[in-house]
Amino acid sequence: MEDTATKKYTFKDFQSDQEVRWCPGCDDYVILRAMLKALPEMNVKKEDVVFISGIGCSSRFPYYVDSYGMHSIHGRAPAIATGVKLANPDLSVWVITGDGDSMAIGGNHFIHMLRRNVNLNMVLFNNEIYGLTKGQFSPTSLIGQKTKSSPYGNTQPPFQPGELAIGAHARFFARIGGNTPKDMIGLFIEAEKFKGTSLIEVLQNCVIFNDGCFTQYTDKLIRDDKQLFVEHGKPMIFGKEKDKGLVLNGLKLKVVTIGENGITQEDILVHNVEEEDPTLHQMLIRSTYPLVTGIIRSVSEPTFEEREDELTRQVRANSSFKKVDDLLFSGETYEVN
Repeated sequence: MEDTATKKYTFKDFQSDQEVRWCPGCDDYVILRAMLKALPEMNVKKEDVVFISGIGCSSRFPYYVDSYGMHSIHGRAPAIATGVKLANPDLSVWVITGDGDSMAIGGNHFIHMLRRNVNLNMVLFNNEIYGLTKGQFSPTSLIGQKTKSSPYGNTQPPFQPGELAIGAHARFFARIGGNTPKDMIGLFIEAEKFKGTSLIEVLQNCVIFNDGCFTQYTDKLIRDDKQLFVEHGKPMIFGKEKDKGLVLNGLKLKVVTIGENGITQEDILVHNVEEEDPTLHQMLIRSTYPLVTGIIRSVSEPTFEEREDELTRQVRANSSFKKVDDLLFSGETYEVN
């Protein structure tokens, strides 16, 4: 009999036999392939992997992974995934969602999943549009953005998923461009290792209804100069020549050039994902030059499950009832003849 606990899986072990149906050129293909490459590196048994999705282009994901999964209802994937995880804590549970699915109808479930710190993972495909329903503005669409439902320009200020996550007391937040599969694989693996709710926002291009929405950051020709990929314990340096960095100027981040005005590498801020105070993490999330990617926050705290288990142990220890009969036959009792 095969020992599944020690089996080394491959990409093909998690690849389903379903035809992948996304628009040609969509970043969803990149995300799927990155996940299929990451899963064998997570040391999780195949039968313990579960993908739960809501509604949207991204939510076809469970069909394309050969694992357990559920294509659930609009915005409710976090609630269903929470139930799955609490029912079987040994499972590796992944929520697959989009900016419309999670930020609009699913906004309440989104923030409370993060607040509770349930030990599961969420991958948020953000393309700043409703793609599956053919191009309406979403909660992350920009002011002035012309869509099928805002032909004269969107007037509603957008959510920033990372800001909303920090406001909901997220312990793990990462962000990555949809065209950087190698870094994406690493983030998925780190998310699985994290004990608590991990949220990864993928800046995913919709080639049909919002093409180029992140080109100013993700285009390969300018990516090095526009993005800062942060790593724990390393100075926040970026640029093709690795000569740009971040420093604090009062209460704001400032981009400086190493070698100019006496600036040295020692002056550059060092990234600390484990800092409990989220102030600097929030500043990194809000930054547009450079756009910060990588793991921005990773703070260890007790999970929802751990807090519930501890409370149960305390109640049991202090209870005079050890079994149901103790309760039923306590106090005044009588017999019915």
